[in-house]
Formats: sequence, structure tokens, C-alpha cells
Amino acid sequence: MISPMSEFVFIDSLKKVKKEDWNSCVDSDHPFIQYEFLFALEKSGSACSQTGWKPHHYIEYNDNAEIIAICPLYLKSHSYGEYIFDHAWADAYHRHGLNYYPKLQSAIPFTPVTGERIFINKKISKRKDKVKEIINNIIREAKKLNVSSAHFNFIKNPNEWDGEEPIMIREGIQFHWENNNYKSFDDFLSTLSSRKRKQIKKERQCIEINNLDVKLLRGDDLQKQDLDFFYECYLDTTGRKWGSTYLKKEFFMDILKTFKNKILLMIAYQNNTKVASALNFLSKTHLYGRLWGSKSEVPYLHFELCYYQAIDYAIKNNIKYVEAGAQGEHKLSRGYLPQKTWSAHWIREKEFSKAINKFLNEETKMINYHKKDLETLGPYKN
Repeated sequence: MISPMSEFVFIDSLKKVKKEDWNSCVDSDHPFIQYEFLFALEKSGSACSQTGWKPHHYIEYNDNAEIIAICPLYLKSHSYGEYIFDHAWADAYHRHGLNYYPKLQSAIPFTPVTGERIFINKKISKRKDKVKEIINNIIREAKKLNVSSAHFNFIKNPNEWDGEEPIMIREGIQFHWENNNYKSFDDFLSTLSSRKRKQIKKERQCIEINNLDVKLLRGDDLQKQDLDFFYECYLDTTGRKWGSTYLKKEFFMDILKTFKNKILLMIAYQNNTKVASALNFLSKTHLYGRLWGSKSEVPYLHFELCYYQAIDYAIKNNIKYVEAGAQGEHKLSRGYLPQKTWSAHWIREKEFSKAINKFLNEETKMINYHKKDLETLGPYKN
């Protein structure tokens, strides 16, 4: 354990804090900020120095050496696995003979999910003032490290991001499903337009037509062989579609041991043979769809496992929201409506900061127009 010599420190590994101390400060059941999830990414070699995600987490202590604030941070040598796309900013930097990398990044690696990025112990009364103080501490650290910028991805409340220096807010869109106290999947379908309702019913027939059975596994029902199969599906998807396998198998084996109560794994069987699977994570209020893969091509099975099974599970278990990952306007016709996302950015070079701020102002206007257009295309009757 470290013995902090000052009020706050930056650590290069979660091994330097106790799981209980970190999770106690988080005081939330949001799965992706939990120590077990983040440490599994680091320990497995999925998010570490060698992969361009060097941990540089902010930890603040009180006089009794208790953690009173944390912010997950990484020194990034690229912009992959973030889902807030700043490659054009990096290119502009490089064209002017400046280094954009490394940069300081607060994010959950490979996880485009909104949540708090700065966590403060409940004992601290003035949260807003403390958040501002921590932002200033992190920006000073960015200057000390001589990095180009500091970024905070998928923040929960854009209004609290303020500092001594300009912090720019960037907007985006994801598609989320909301449970309006539905009694059943059919109850949900009854709120849709006739055309969309027929479309979903047709797509869900893929189960019967292809002699499929879907099993949902959580907690002690999850076995190693289940995640072994899921990893085969994951490799198949990344190999065919994305070309980058960010997550090591050790990550999945680790969370099976330490985090299985937060996992919901869906596996599709065809004639008692596993053919596809989808990995989800749970909180009290949210089901987060994260990854999927299939060993054979079955029409509409992706929609069934990733969208409809998630909605069905949320209804049966009184879960308020389903978030099915980044992008994907095809989710709109399946009941997932456009929602704003936000990220916060500090750029060291003043002229670049001004130029990026101008770009973001125009981009925000386009995002707002686009969101309004999408809302008119929603599948619900009203």
C-alpha cells in the first residue's frame, strides 16, 4: 500500500489501492467503475502500458488515509477503444509538427457507457466545489506531464465540468431503451406502430424457424465453458468485422471469478449446439449490452440476442434502462430512442483549443438537428 505524502496522488496500478477502499468511495453499483472490472482490464493486459492504456489514476486521501475521491485516468498513446473520435484533432496536431500523444484520458477502456468519472466520498459536503478542485488538479498534472490534452469520456453531468481553464463539452448520440412499467414484451409491442410491431414479431420468429433456444446465465449458473464459448464468438466477430481484439481471454476469466453477479450471458443453441452469445452487464437500474458474436449466420439472431432478449429481461426484472452500446441507428426501429452523450475536453495549445471549440459549436448544432430528425422516426405510436 502507498503512504501518500500529499493530499492526492496519481498511481500507475490499481494494485496500489485496496478493492474495498476503491469501491467504498465509488458507492455505486455501476459495473464498469468497480475495482473488479477495471483491475481485470489491467491485470489481463487488455488495458495497460503495453496496449497504450497506461494507468494514471487520481486518488485523494483525507487526514486518516481514507480515500475520499477517485478518477480513473490513463495516459494514452492512441485514440482507439474510446468511442469519442478525436483522430482529426490528432492529425491536425501532427500536421503542425506537434505531438498529440500521449494524452491524459478519463474513460472506461473499450466501454462507451455514460457514468460518473469523478467519484467523491459522501462525507464531502460540497460536491460541486470538490469536482472543480479535482479537475484543476488533473489539468495541472497534464501540464506537469507535458501532454497535449485531458479528456473525460461519457460523463454523466456536463454542467459540473468547470475549471480554471476552458473545458469544452462535446455531444454525441446513443440509442437507449426505457422501461415504461411494461408488464410483458407484448405490452411493450402494443405501444409501437403497427408496422414496427409486425417487423419485430417477424424478426423474433428466427428462434422458431431455426430451431433455436436461448439460455440466460448469471452468477453461479455461469461456468468457464460458457465464457470459453463466448470468447470464441468474440474472436470471430473482431476477426471478421473490426480487426482488433482489444480484450484478452484472461479478462473474461478474471471477471468470471470476481464479478459474475454483474454478468448476464445469453447463449443461443441450435439443436443443443451453441451457435451465438451476447455478453451483458447489470446494475440495479441498467442492463448494458456490450459484446456479441456468432459461429454461424442466422438471420435476425443479432437483433434477438442483443436487443429483444435484453428488453424482455429488463421487463421481467424491473430494470429501467437498456443501453446497447455505441451508434447504431438501426436500433431506433426496435424501440431504442436517441439520447445525448457528453464528453469534456481540455486542450493545452490555446490556438488549437479555440479551433476545436469552434468545431464543437458547429457539431453540437448538427447533433441537435439530427436528434430531432431521429425522434420523428421513432417506432412508438405517439
